[in-house]
Amino acid sequence: MRIDEIMTAPIVTVGLGARLEKVKEIFDRSKFHHLLVVEENKLFGVISDRDLLKALSPNLGTISETPKDRASLNKQAHQIMSPKPVTLPPDASIEDAVDILLTRKFSCIPIVDPAQKPLGIVTWRDMLRVLAAREAR
Repeated sequence: MRIDEIMTAPIVTVGLGARLEKVKEIFDRSKFHHLLVVEENKLFGVISDRDLLKALSPNLGTISETPKDRASLNKQAHQIMSPKPVTLPPDASIEDAVDILLTRKFSCIPIVDPAQKPLGIVTWRDMLRVLAAREAR
């Protein structure tokens, strides 16, 4: 089975200069755990919800929030993203993705065309769905 048969598409992206306030809003509204960081249709990095949590002050939204805590929302996507992520082409196999997820301990793999334009994303959850579907047969 090819990876493009199970990848999530379309994807949600942000630019390199996107403020973390916007990134937080996207994560708060959605059910996914990764955003791709792009500029001019080229992939530059990945931000996970865990990356965002590490970058933001834990006092945000609490009674003890200060202006300094609020300022953490002004950081930009390029400051917290994982740069130069490992990618796969759409014709890669599921086995290729499993190998990367297990050996590199990543939680997602962006799927890109030869020009590094993001086409989709595959996560370990996608792999579990495939496994569960195979077992249900």
